[in-house]
Amino acid sequence: MKAIGRLVLLVSVAVTLCALIGCSRHDNSERYILVTVNSKLPYWQTAATGMSKAAAQYGVKYDVRGPESWDPQAEVTEFRNVVGLKPAGILVSVADTGLMQPEIDKAIDQGIPVITIDADAPASRRLYFIGTDNLKAGRLGGDRVVSKLHGKGNVVFYSMPQTNLEERLKGYKDVFADHPEIKIVEVFNIRGDAGNAFDRTTHYLTDKTAPKVDAFVCLEASAGKDVAEAVRRQNVHDRLIVAMDADEATLNLVKEGVIDATVAQKPYTMAYYGLKALDDVHHYPVDLKKDWAGNSFSPFPAFVETGVSLIDKVNVDQWLQQKSEAQGK
Repeated sequence: MKAIGRLVLLVSVAVTLCALIGCSRHDNSERYILVTVNSKLPYWQTAATGMSKAAAQYGVKYDVRGPESWDPQAEVTEFRNVVGLKPAGILVSVADTGLMQPEIDKAIDQGIPVITIDADAPASRRLYFIGTDNLKAGRLGGDRVVSKLHGKGNVVFYSMPQTNLEERLKGYKDVFADHPEIKIVEVFNIRGDAGNAFDRTTHYLTDKTAPKVDAFVCLEASAGKDVAEAVRRQNVHDRLIVAMDADEATLNLVKEGVIDATVAQKPYTMAYYGLKALDDVHHYPVDLKKDWAGNSFSPFPAFVETGVSLIDKVNVDQWLQQKSEAQGK
């Protein structure tokens, strides 16, 4: 009985020590890295907050890397550098699927789990995609444009040649197909520079030979503020602006009424969930070279949808409060 008593005491002490010092499957040598383009955008700073939260919970390291501009080749170079560091896992938002697909496949061949977030490379051997249903996002914005224009008007889009943005555009077009009096004047490539959106908006507002544009729609995170500034400078009050995503400046412009609405994704959730998903693969490894996508008994989903919302004057204060709380302000 004394031996049993001593055993119970030892177990109790061990449990207490674990509670005090944090026994877990993790250790602080584990490192998870997110690779993206336009890495200094508020969108990616929000994602970094999500990664930071998950990393702190698990006691692991994290990093966000990639070019500060929209430079797909530089993103590939950074991804290669990250693979060379042999991290426990990589999250990547893919700017150019053709360039990034072989790099993802090489990382998988080296035993490094890769999950795409925000922008996918579906033909690659990444484990799965975490992010927005971009068709749904486009349809949500399309419904707003149709409602505000009463089914009639000219629309200009601001975009870039990226798969997720093309899917959003398709979502808008799906909605517009039932409203033939809504015309798409142009899909303008901002080339990763929101200043180009400012210049193009100014062109439509000041060039008397240009067609009147009733709605300016942004398919990516950075252009909304610059489009709004161009409209404000020309003292124009009868144009609809629908932005993308929920950085603080965009939300404040929604609150002011300069931007009518913005279609918001969840970059915090993508990165938070993404780090935890990679950690799970790291600690409970599977054969990464196996074709899990075509396997009915795969341990991985094909797609984890993080959700999308429309923010306007009705709910913008709630979103601002949520952002402040998440950032610990």
